[in-house]
Amino acid sequence: MASANYTAKDITVLEGLEPVRKRPGMYIGGVGTVGLHHLVWEVLDNAVDEAMNGYASNIWVTLHANGSSITIEDDGRGIPIDKHPTSKKSALEVIFTVLHAGGKFEHGSYKTAGGLHGVGASVVNALSKELVATVKRDGAQWEMRFKQGKATGPLKKLGPARGSGTTVYFHPDAAIFPKIEFDAGVVKARLEVASYLHKGLKVTFEDEATKEKAVFEHSEGLVDYLQKIVGERGAKRVHEAPFTLTKDDGLRLDLVLQWTEATDEHIRSYVNGIPTGSGGTHESGLRAGVGKAVRNFIDTHNLSPKGVTLTAEDIREGLTGVLSVFIQEPQFQGQTKDRLNNPELVSAIDGLVRPALEHWLNHNISVAEAIVARIILAARAREASRAAQAEVSRKSATSTRLNLPGKLSDCTNPTSEGSELFVVEGDSAGGSAKQGRDRARQAILPLRGKVLNTESASLAKVLENKELSDLVTALGCGLGKNFELNRLRYGKVIILADADSDGNHIATLLLTFIYRHLPQLMTNGKVFLAQPPLYRIDIGKDTFWALDDPQRDAILKQHAKNGRGAPEITRFKGLGEMMPKVLWETTLNPRTRRLLRVEIGDQIVTDRVINELMGKDASARFRFIMERADQAEELDV
Repeated sequence: MASANYTAKDITVLEGLEPVRKRPGMYIGGVGTVGLHHLVWEVLDNAVDEAMNGYASNIWVTLHANGSSITIEDDGRGIPIDKHPTSKKSALEVIFTVLHAGGKFEHGSYKTAGGLHGVGASVVNALSKELVATVKRDGAQWEMRFKQGKATGPLKKLGPARGSGTTVYFHPDAAIFPKIEFDAGVVKARLEVASYLHKGLKVTFEDEATKEKAVFEHSEGLVDYLQKIVGERGAKRVHEAPFTLTKDDGLRLDLVLQWTEATDEHIRSYVNGIPTGSGGTHESGLRAGVGKAVRNFIDTHNLSPKGVTLTAEDIREGLTGVLSVFIQEPQFQGQTKDRLNNPELVSAIDGLVRPALEHWLNHNISVAEAIVARIILAARAREASRAAQAEVSRKSATSTRLNLPGKLSDCTNPTSEGSELFVVEGDSAGGSAKQGRDRARQAILPLRGKVLNTESASLAKVLENKELSDLVTALGCGLGKNFELNRLRYGKVIILADADSDGNHIATLLLTFIYRHLPQLMTNGKVFLAQPPLYRIDIGKDTFWALDDPQRDAILKQHAKNGRGAPEITRFKGLGEMMPKVLWETTLNPRTRRLLRVEIGDQIVTDRVINELMGKDASARFRFIMERADQAEELDV
């Protein structure tokens, strides 16, 4: 058996930097592209630390022509070259050859630091076939060369020099990395982020292979960074001016936030200049603070929606932001530093963000109300999506016509551009519309009777409703969070109902359904109300059409002046009474018809009105009627 002779001599002790070469994944996360670039980040973090603490203002990064070696230079204080009191070697040699050696364990040299583990420089050295460190300080220039973590010669004085700073050139070892090829785009992106996070820092990148030179310097810092992120993501902003917060008392914090119409949350966080892709306690504190501030504002101004509960995810949907914190003792999860574990930061950041954001919301009411409207919309969409996933299968109406409703008379145009769907009240009106329409461009979907009031019905019941289910299937764009505008089968969705109180009621029921479950159709200007005439007026050989009583009276008054023959007035009981040709001329023909586009002026007011007039709470309707009873004219009862 293999374990029979297991003795002390089988125990291996790795000296110096041997552990790094033996198990590089423990220190840089792997030997692939991510691990290779992590070497650059370790050296870059040390240069940024000098800038962060006010000792450097420039960083130069050069990617050499071979694409596999790189030089990073800063104008900081320069690594010390005097003898280390314990090891009797120069401090420069100790930093590059000893694990857990550096100037960031005590607080005298650095207030805050990103390269804090004291292993960065030595790990890069251990995994490089060649590394050259050059230091300018105290009026002289010094150089020391290394190979695979060991010095190949003593510290050399090259001669007198002005200024101060550190330059590190390294070429990764092919024995460790299967592919050594730095990606200029990845390096540039990281350098640009560093210039955003540290106002006043100028970072210059040069690619010798392509002769490209880029300079990154951003005076506005995180505000500029946020605008870049929002622009790249392509989501429309809910408000123009972002929320900004800067604090520097004990905990240094920089924060910018902006709500957008995106369906996801996008927060980029940094600790001492290092990106924390996996988040951590600082992001938890931010989320807690944002949630409490927004909830407090909603409660204070009585903006809570009825019939839906706002979750933390609803509040943060579409939120885009950048959080940068600087702390003395960061506790990262592993050397790759992509998650922060400091427990005290949750309450600290929550305590800074909540009052500041709440104050900003209360002093920017119009912006705050737009944000709250966005949040309510997210909650409604989430509720609709949850029910839709349980009740409705997402089949594409564009891929096959087999799953379209049987009573839909579709148009022949294969694309949504130029196509129109008329949602018609009643089968008789649907019959006239089918005969009078332009078959190439106009589809007709007749609905039987009054559809379900979706505001006062459960979501499951809404999606069980045959008429509404047929409408969703015909549209083909899905519901709630499954909504995709590019799947919509028609360029216009036109509600065609009788020009009387019953017709208005049916149109209101349909608009309620669309507003609650397909709001993007309204915000993208896809929903219209047709304007069929209520009266036909024949005067001599001329025929006139009137939408309502005031228009009828105006026509009669106009022609009474001309002294022409007695007018003959016909009041349509419904669209079904109209001949197909008449319906085409008055309501369907794009050249002669009138359409009203449905738009939402104020999200919060619209939400409240629909909830009061169409919701389960009868007392809200009673109050509405009593307050406006004196405004009612010619009630159709």
